[in-house]
Amino acid sequence: MTYEEIFTMAKERFEQCDVHTIPGNLAVQIDIIGESEGAFYIALKDGVLDVQPYEYYDHDVKLIATAENFLKIVDGSLNAVLAYTTGKLRVEGSLEKALELQKIIDTIKKAEKKKKKRA
Repeated sequence: MTYEEIFTMAKERFEQCDVHTIPGNLAVQIDIIGESEGAFYIALKDGVLDVQPYEYYDHDVKLIATAENFLKIVDGSLNAVLAYTTGKLRVEGSLEKALELQKIIDTIKKAEKKKKKRA
């Protein structure tokens, strides 16, 4: 899987969720390491989510993981806290802000469950 494919998958998943009820601002840089390495950011500002394919130097937190582990976190098959405690996810910066990203991921999972129920 290429970096571009990883970014596209992440962007599609994050942009499908409704974040208007999540308060505050959040800037997270994601560093994909290993094969297909690259960086992108996820920013939440005033209930609007933005995902862009480049580094964001003014981030609140940086998450560092392999593509496989990051995608597992996003799809819910790997808990972010477990990934952190087992060394599959490194966090640089605010752990509190990293946990805020988990709220967004939880919103994605809820939206996907609703879609499955409708189908």
